[in-house]
Amino acid sequence: MNENQERLIKMLMEKNGQLSYEQARTWVELLWDDFETSYAKAGWEYKGSEMAEKIVTQWIKNYGGNLHEFVATNPKYKKFLIQ
Repeated sequence: MNENQERLIKMLMEKNGQLSYEQARTWVELLWDDFETSYAKAGWEYKGSEMAEKIVTQWIKNYGGNLHEFVATNPKYKKFLIQ
């Protein structure tokens, strides 16, 4: 895990007290991967991890407080997030 992702995990845990460290780490990994995959599928040139960190930071700021509610409406991710 790189320092950028570790910083995002801590940010998410501060934003959402419902998440354990492992759940926050999983969320950061899922969000990071989702951004990179979507960006590549769209055919855009990869802008590096700085861009991924910027977008994931924005998502955490906007939605981080409610991420624990996501599993209830999207059981596809339940296996990743339920301990």
